[in-house]
Amino acid sequence: MARLAQTAGLTDVQQEILKTVREFVDKEIIPVATELEHRDEYPQQIVDGLKELGLFGLMIPEEYGGLGESLLTYALCVEEIARGWMSVSGIINTHFIVAYMLKQHGTQEQKDYFLPRMAAGETRGAFSMSEPGLGSDVSAITSKAVKDGDEYVLNGQKMWLTNGGTSTLVAVLVRSDEGHPEGTAPHKSMTTFLVEKEPGFGEVRPGLTIPGKIDKMGYKGVDTTELIMDGLRIPANRVLGGVTGRGFYQMMDGVEVGRVNVAARGCGVAQRAFELGVSYAQQRHTFGKAIAQHQAIQFKLAEMATKVEAAHAMMVNAARKKDSGERNDLEAGMAKYLASEYCKEVVEDAFRIHGGYGFSKEYEIERLYREAPMLLIGEGTAEIQKMIIGRRLLEEYRFQG
Repeated sequence: MARLAQTAGLTDVQQEILKTVREFVDKEIIPVATELEHRDEYPQQIVDGLKELGLFGLMIPEEYGGLGESLLTYALCVEEIARGWMSVSGIINTHFIVAYMLKQHGTQEQKDYFLPRMAAGETRGAFSMSEPGLGSDVSAITSKAVKDGDEYVLNGQKMWLTNGGTSTLVAVLVRSDEGHPEGTAPHKSMTTFLVEKEPGFGEVRPGLTIPGKIDKMGYKGVDTTELIMDGLRIPANRVLGGVTGRGFYQMMDGVEVGRVNVAARGCGVAQRAFELGVSYAQQRHTFGKAIAQHQAIQFKLAEMATKVEAAHAMMVNAARKKDSGERNDLEAGMAKYLASEYCKEVVEDAFRIHGGYGFSKEYEIERLYREAPMLLIGEGTAEIQKMIIGRRLLEEYRFQG
């Protein structure tokens, strides 16, 4: 067991789950990740293995066939999986955001219908907020739902769907002005729709097209797509929670879980980069000794390890806060911001330790170097996190003059 990033106070069950996941990562993910990543190949065998382990039901309540575990357990599992290959943790993350939103906000019928299938990994979740022209500015959404009898007709284009092709259930955030008078604040006129579809690309149900995979610098293997709605008809009982106008709050609640997840991914990638760096530094020799014996490299290793430890502590704190039922947007924002920035820095230091070999596709650090930047953007950019953190701090420390 590694010395860094240990978590105090875990139950025997949590420790057993993490041990199982870590062994799976070491045996089934790390040996094949780089090869699959270079081919941009969906890791079907790995996903099937995670399904067998019950990981798709990790946080889903036991009454729906899941394991009923905490956000902390989930985040620590994500950290382990990202240590092996970050793309695999993305496949699970989007699934869990949708499952969490259903658990927290769904009608009883929606929970009974979707959660058992999601716990078994038969239904795979994806969620969709962003659009081609808006990035993190969720209030600027233009995709729209119009009521037509017992159905809604959805039109618009969405962007950056992780699992867009392989998923069979997408939680889609659109504007729905029905019941909301002119001048209603944008965030109060948004609704989340639960859209079922066939896996694959092209027209996956009437009115819904997934054009194909977006070619990316890193974060390969997992499919990232657009989603085009053109007269997509959705029954009224597929409005999340059964009431329009609550979509923004539902999505933001889900994104808090997502931000803890991105922090956990940053921790996992940083841990792997540290492992690769500290190992290589003891094998590579210059000027008659291992480069780990040079003070310049020891300083790098010291900084890297400190960042790994600090990011892990903040991620654990954010997860525990959410598990306790408290608001955690401040802690989740801080953890996501710090872990993603530190991840980039730790990966770059490991890359520098590898010297010229870090640039070679034969070495794992090359893959990590391309994966780390996604964490600076996913679930809200670093700048968005700082805005959230700043606003929350001003709420907490309001000047009493």
